Parts: sequence; structure tokens; C-alpha cells
Amino acid sequence: MKLKLALIASSILGLTACGVDYEVEPITPEPEQPSVLHAFDPDGTLSASIRWTDYGVPHITADNLQSLAFGSGYAYAKDNMCILADQIIKVSSERSKYFGPDKVPGSGDSANIISDFGHKALRVMEQATARYDEMSERSRALVEGYVAGYNKYLAETPVAERDPHCGAAPWLKPIEKEQLVAYMFSTSQLASGLRFLDTSFYANPAMGDEYLPRFPRLEGSEKPFSMSFQASAPDLDLGDLGSNAWSIGKDASENGKGILLANPHFPFTGHLRFWQSHLTIPGHMDVMGAGLQGMPGIVNIGFNQHLGWTHTVSKSRRFVTYRLDLTENNPMQYVVDGETKDISKQTYLVEVMIAPGSTMYLAKDYYYSHHGLMIETPPTIPLFPWDDKHAFTLKDASEFNMDLIDHWLALNLATNLDEFQQAFKDYNGIPWVNTMYADNAGNAFYIDKSNVLNLNDTALSLMRTEPTLVATRNMLGFDVLPGNTALFEANGLNSYEQAPKLLRSDYIQNSNDSYWATNPAEPLSGYSILYGDDLSPLSLRTRMSLKMLADSRGEDALFNAAEVESALFSNRSYLHELVGNELIAQCEANGANPIAVTDLVSVDVSKACTILKNWDGRFNLTSKGGQILREFAYNFNAQAQLTVPFDVADPANTPSSLIADGSALWSLAKAVADLQKANIALDAPLSEIQFAEKTLANGQGSGVIYPWAGAKHVEGGFNIFSSAESDDTLYAIHQYPRAKSVTTDSTLASGLANDVGYHVNYGSSWMFVVNFKEDGPEARGLLSYSQSSNDNSIHMDDQTKHYSETTRLRPIVFKESDIAASTIESMEISQ
Repeated sequence: MKLKLALIASSILGLTACGVDYEVEPITPEPEQPSVLHAFDPDGTLSASIRWTDYGVPHITADNLQSLAFGSGYAYAKDNMCILADQIIKVSSERSKYFGPDKVPGSGDSANIISDFGHKALRVMEQATARYDEMSERSRALVEGYVAGYNKYLAETPVAERDPHCGAAPWLKPIEKEQLVAYMFSTSQLASGLRFLDTSFYANPAMGDEYLPRFPRLEGSEKPFSMSFQASAPDLDLGDLGSNAWSIGKDASENGKGILLANPHFPFTGHLRFWQSHLTIPGHMDVMGAGLQGMPGIVNIGFNQHLGWTHTVSKSRRFVTYRLDLTENNPMQYVVDGETKDISKQTYLVEVMIAPGSTMYLAKDYYYSHHGLMIETPPTIPLFPWDDKHAFTLKDASEFNMDLIDHWLALNLATNLDEFQQAFKDYNGIPWVNTMYADNAGNAFYIDKSNVLNLNDTALSLMRTEPTLVATRNMLGFDVLPGNTALFEANGLNSYEQAPKLLRSDYIQNSNDSYWATNPAEPLSGYSILYGDDLSPLSLRTRMSLKMLADSRGEDALFNAAEVESALFSNRSYLHELVGNELIAQCEANGANPIAVTDLVSVDVSKACTILKNWDGRFNLTSKGGQILREFAYNFNAQAQLTVPFDVADPANTPSSLIADGSALWSLAKAVADLQKANIALDAPLSEIQFAEKTLANGQGSGVIYPWAGAKHVEGGFNIFSSAESDDTLYAIHQYPRAKSVTTDSTLASGLANDVGYHVNYGSSWMFVVNFKEDGPEARGLLSYSQSSNDNSIHMDDQTKHYSETTRLRPIVFKESDIAASTIESMEISQ
């Protein structure tokens, strides 16, 4: 084509030179046809290029989705293969087979048995196998490529060079595509079905211990298996799992383009760790960010040339429970609008190790309504009885999430706001998080399109107004609906149009409160109650977020990226800024008069008062005295100890004003007594009492201590950390003896450990700030616990060290010239 055009141009020039005046019609070059984004490799050969830059970040390039995931799976396995291997064992219901019945060996907790049967009952493996061919071609390509890459690394790596957490373990095996999908189904139910493992384990129409597993066909009969189990009420508290996010729009940024702050708070161990990568298919995809373990060739939180997005854990409820009306004299039937329906029974088998090299099988029955799993609590917790009149069942909006990969892939590929929003119209893959977005056009967008059941307007109105339904939700934190009428039946999931969303040109933010105060200048209300309460009080962390959005800008009243990063790491305490001066005034007025904490413990708080007065109000490494405010915060009750009530017209500043009835001083005195009992100096700098320390494969602390800056949620911090643990990993986590309260002798909620302070295991993880500029994104970020969980990797703690020493982000290598200049290792892989 180029040659043809050149000859035509030459002829035209020749004719003109001869003086012939021709009227020549302009020739328009034929447009280049866009290349096709292939899902599977057209030749059936997998190949990818991997370059690692500083801190062990892989930059993976391939020509199709399958090969891209192939490279991603290989690079991931090099860093964290044992974490995914454990999760595959979990969703395959084989933890008891390899580790015995207890999570803590010999403790009698039976946690592995409950997990194994629970995942059978959730049917994650069953449905992944049955429905695999229903997945889109793109999803299957990514899954199969990732599995091939992971398995290639495993096959090629000698045992001595593998991660010592599992390198020689019999449960470290090649993974199968259906197992990876089952793992994604399980992760989708983190905030729904997985919270009901205890209650579904206990559910049984009989009145005795028939719920217990049994030895199948033993001596011609089935005998119950004796195990320790104490059913508990469903615990929907996700603990410290949360996040902060800011999207700064064109009207609030210096260059008129978007700025995004991503600040998820996730555990340092287990499958909710993030893993950073850069994924490129030339001409189609060029995305940088991080994903949770085992996410195949996609980025969960990140950015591309045009836009960036992040997530925060949503307040939405991804399930409902129903109270069924049973038929007379039959606990296995129930009635809906006069129609009788059957409760079905399914028996599952689980293999359990009873001694090294010796296993046995246990059998257990689970029960299902047309909604889903049956649930029950024991008579000691009479919330969900299964008696001769009523029973209870669960409807999970996040089970069998077929859209998860496609949805995030569409976000990765989006080039503008319309394409980004279209992903939420086309897919229902985002299970339990809000989404915040910023782009190079200066748009700031929020949506909660997490999986929420679509209930009709009449049902939703009753859920807001009917006294029993409201009281039940307020007591339990979730909805129990009448199951005897189809009025409350769900009709699929909510659509894009039904989801709370907000587009602004100044900012949007979220710190895990509900959608309504995304930007108080434009409050949202009236959406389904399943998205959370609207027009309700905000957490201290959300109020800290809003305050910093107002007071952390430069003199021009606009943000640049450096100012956003400085706000993130300012380590302020909203509680201190709210009541600190009032508390100090009350303390000074009290003088040296001792305050009775218990009948046997009285405390002189005058020294603590002086330390608090001299404290800088920050949780920086050099700050002295913040531990007093921290322990005070855990004794503080905002509803009872603030006198100015919540005002929906001023949510960022109310409630406020510290009560002066002496209760605040008691809270302070108890804080002092608890610190003294734990042998923690009241004026110790944070660098001496808050730290991160890795746990080695042998379960012992590494002995390498990293002083750690940062606050906690309860004190109104923003960049927050805690001593919590991931509740879904078999990795040993080293802990120091926890300090106990002077009043109850129970361990302190703050996680304070005797003599050493606060051992950080959870909190700000994959953090980044990206500012879009004329030539593309400019980003700084950090993975606080580092890229690899492999004790033998140099990238096991390099970013951890960076955070400890600087409390700053690092430049993110995204442009090709920067990648080339920063490459520390490279390889080509194929299969």
C-alpha cells in the first residue's frame, strides 16, 4: 500500500512539473485495522516475557490473555505459591486430610473439619466443575494460562529452592483449573456464605447431636464422631478489613486532571495479601497494580494510561436470611404462599488425618431450601432455632460468581469513563467492595455495585419501616425476612441503575462507611437498605478523611500528588483533634487526685495528662505519648461520651463535645492502668512500641524488628494498622503474649502485648497515589509487607524496610524507558 501511494504521489508531482493543471482528488490512506485481542494463543503455544524491576515487581508482556496469565502465574508462584496452595487445599476440602481436624494441632478446635465440610456445603468445587464451560472464553483463557504458569514454576523448581513454608509438603501439588475457579467462588463469599459455616454445620431437623459428623458404614451402622464444637451466632464483623480511597477531580487538582489515592487495609498474611504486577498486551492492555492471591492475569486495584481505580470494603449486605414456616409435623417441609416446598438433604464425605499416615472418612448431612443453605443456632443462642414451627435459611448474592474475572478484566481494559461504567452494566463480578475512579479527564466517580439482591419496592419499604424487621436488623446487623411469602423473594441482583453512584469534578471518598456521604456536598439516599444505612453517623476515620480533604491542600486550595501522599502519612488522630483539648482540661482540673478504676486499682493521671499535652497528636515514629490516647480510645464511647448529637446536615463534625461527668477521666485512668500493667512507658516514642516482625516457616519470629508508624481505626486514624490476624490461613503467625485489662482480665482489644507494645499484622497494604498528566500517569506506591512471602526471597521484606525507614511511597515503574533502566532480572518462558 505504501509503494502504491508513493507511485501515485510521484506521478502527480511529475505532471505538475510539466505544467499540466490537473485537479487531483486527495487520497486518504486506508485506516489500519485494529488487531484482535485473542483470548487463547492462536498457535496453542504459551509464551511470555517477564522483567523484574526494583522490589521484585514483574512486568509481564504477552500477545494474548492466556499467555499473559501464563507469565503471571509463573511470576506469582515464585513469590507466594504456598499461600495459593493452602487455599486450593481449603476449597478442595482437604485441610483435615493433611493437617488433622484442628487448625491449632491438639487444641480440639475442629476448625479444619468445619472448614472442609463447610466448603463442601457451599458447593464451590462442585459448581466450579459443573459450570466451568459456562465461563466466557476470556475467563477460561486467563484461568488456564495462570494454572499452566503456576504449575510450570512448581515443576521446574527443586524442592530445596522452594518456599520453606510448603516446599516439601505432600499437599503442594499442581493445581487444576476447576480448583482455581472454586477458590474464586470462595473468595467471593468472604462477606456472605463463609460467615455462616458454624450455623450451617449445626443445622439439623433433629433435636440432639445428629448434626455431628459420623463414621460411615462402621460395623454396619453409622456412629457419631466425637468432636469439640460450640456453635456461635453468625459473625459478620470483617474485623480490620477495610480501606480508604480518594478520587480527586479536575476542580480540586492543580493540573486539572485526576488524582487517585488507594489505601486498602488488608492482612499481612494469608490469601488477602496483595501481589503487584504490570500486565501488558501490546495494543490492547497496559495495566499496573496489584491483585489478591490467585487472581489470574488481572489487576484488582491499579491504573493504566488513562484511568485508575481502587476499592474499599462496602457496607452493603450480600445476603439475606429467611424464616421459614414449617408444615405441621414435618420439619423437612415449609410453605410459601400456600405452596409446600421440600427441604433437601445432601451428604458429604471428608477425609481426616487421625495420625501421621493414617486417615479416616467422616460423613455429614447438610440441608437446603430453595434459597440455599439451612442455618441453625443451638438453644444456648436462640437466634435461629429449627423447631417444629420454624427454620432459617440463607440466600447468598455472591455464590458462584461467574463474572469475577470478566468484570475486573473490563476495568483493566477501559480507556475512559464510559467504558469503565459499561463494565458495571455488563457484569456482576465485584463481590463485596465499593469502587472509586479517577481519570485523565478529571472525573471522580464512585459506585457500590457489589453483589446485592434485587428485592421489590414493597419489600424494601417494609424492611425500612416494619418494626420487627428493623429491630432484628439493628440487633443482628443483617436482615431476617419472612419466608412464607414470595413478596420478599429476590429477583436476581441489582442492576447498574439501582446501584448507588456519584460523579463529581471535585472529589469522592470512602473509608468504609455507607455510600451516603461519599461527598457531603451531594449526599445520597433512598437506595436499597441492603446497601447500608443512609443519613447515619460517620466513623471517626471517615471524618478524618473529610477533614484532611478540606485542610491538606496547598495554598492554592488544590491538591497535587505530593500533598495527597503527605495527607496519607500524616498519621493524625481524629479523636485527639475532636476531644483532646477537652480531655486535657478535665485532667488538669482533676490534678493529682487518684481516680478509682476498680475497687483495688486507683490511678494518678496527672503525669499522663502532661504527656498528652506535649504529644504532637500524631502516630509518627518520633511521637511520644500516643499510646495513652490509643488505649483511651478503646474505653471511649462516642454515643455516651459526646454531648452534641449527630446532625445529618453536619456529618463531618458531629457528634462532638466531650462529656464532663467524669467518665472520660475514668477511661483515661483505665488506659494508664492497662499500659502500666503491660509494662509500657507512658512517654515511650512510637518507634519503641509499634513494630512489624515477619514470622518464619518454623512459626517463630524472624527477630528482625521494623519500627512502624501509623494509627488505628478506633482513634480516628487514616493510615491504620492493627495486631489482627488473617482468619483464613494455616500459616503460623508469631505473637507476643497479649496484655490483659485491669478490669476484666481479658486481652486488650488494642492488641497490646506485654513489654513490647503493638505487633503489626494488618493494615495499609497496597498503597499508591497516581496523578494523570499530559504524557500519562505518574505514580508512587508501596506494598507495605513486601512482594514475597518466601523466607528465602530478597523481596520478602525490602518494601517493609522501606516503609519502616521512610514512611513514604516509592516511584512506580510504568513507562518502558523506566522499566528498561530498572530491570534487575528477566526471562522468557514458553510451553
